[in-house]
Amino acid sequence: MNDDQLLRYSRHILLDEIGIEAQHRFLNAHVLIVGVGGLGSPAAMYLAAAGIGTLTLVDADTVELTNLQRQILHPSDSIGQTKVESGRATLAHLNPEVCVNAINSHADDTLLQKWVSRAHIVLDCTDNYITRHIINRACVQHRVPLVSGAALRFDGQISTFDARDPASPCYACIFPTDRLFFNEVACSTMGIFSPLVGIIGAMQAAEALRVIAEVGCTLVGRLMMLDAMIMHWQTIRIGRQADCLVCGSMRLVSHF
Repeated sequence: MNDDQLLRYSRHILLDEIGIEAQHRFLNAHVLIVGVGGLGSPAAMYLAAAGIGTLTLVDADTVELTNLQRQILHPSDSIGQTKVESGRATLAHLNPEVCVNAINSHADDTLLQKWVSRAHIVLDCTDNYITRHIINRACVQHRVPLVSGAALRFDGQISTFDARDPASPCYACIFPTDRLFFNEVACSTMGIFSPLVGIIGAMQAAEALRVIAEVGCTLVGRLMMLDAMIMHWQTIRIGRQADCLVCGSMRLVSHF
C-alpha cells in the first residue's frame, strides 16, 4: 500500500482483527453485486469505501424518480441513466481507486456463469425470486460465498451461504425451487420503508468484508429477520438439506 492508501484505510488498519493483511485482501478482492437498487446501493458504497479492489455491478434497469426515496447510490440528475452507469459514477467519486465493471444486463444463467466464477464473493441484492435461485445455483456450482438480502415493506432478512463449507445450506435449502407456490410481490406495489434497505444492504457489505478477511462469525447457518416497525430482530438456525435439488446433488467445481 502507498501512503495515501495507508491514510485512507487507517481506521481499518488500526483494528487488530483487520490490520494490513486483511486490508490487502480487500484491495485484491472482487465482489459481484447483482442488483443496484435499494440493497445494492449501500452495499456497493461501503465496499468501495472499504477499498474492495474490483466491484462488478449487474442490473438491467434505469434510474427512475420513484427509486430516489431509498436507492442512495443514484442522485437526482441520474434519472434516465442505467443504474450500473449511475452507480459507477457515484463510486468513482467516493473512491477513484476502485475498479467498477458496469454490466447493464439481466442476470441470466450465461452471465452469472461468467462473472460468478471470477468473484471472491457474490451479493444478491435483487428483488426477484427466480433470479435469486439462478444466482444461488451459480454460487454453489463455483463454490463462491453468497450473501443474500431481501426487504419489503417493514420486513428484512439476510443470510450467508458458503458452498466451500460442507455444513452450509444454500438458498434453495430454505426456499426450495420446487415450491414456487406464492405470487411474487414487489416494493412497487407493496411499498418499502426507506432505511430498511440501508440496514440490510450495510449488513451485506459487512458480511462480505468479514468473509474476505476471514474474521469474526458470519451468518452461515443463520437467517436474521428484522421487523423494522418495532426494530425487532429474530434469528433462526438453518441447516443444509440432504435432499436439496441444488447443493444436495450438484457436482461442485473448483474455484479459480
